[in-house]
Amino acid sequence: MTKLIAVINVIAWAGFWAFGYLALTAESFSETQVVTAALLASAGLITGIIAYLRLVRGSERSGYAKPSNRMTRDQRDAAQAQWGQIE
Repeated sequence: MTKLIAVINVIAWAGFWAFGYLALTAESFSETQVVTAALLASAGLITGIIAYLRLVRGSERSGYAKPSNRMTRDQRDAAQAQWGQIE
């Protein structure tokens, strides 16, 4: 499944750059073509970001990548309580 998400990620980013370039540099295209290219570029951007975040989450779960430094709710509440006592 990870390989499929990685392939989707590459295709999405390639679509974003290709259609984004077409949308930004279009001189002889009609307005409909420019809007279509911009919509395809935005779809590639959104899909690429989602696929990338899924890959990162999967690599953290598998132990391949170091998990990000996140606090649990209890840790955050304890830190907030200590900070409030300092003042």
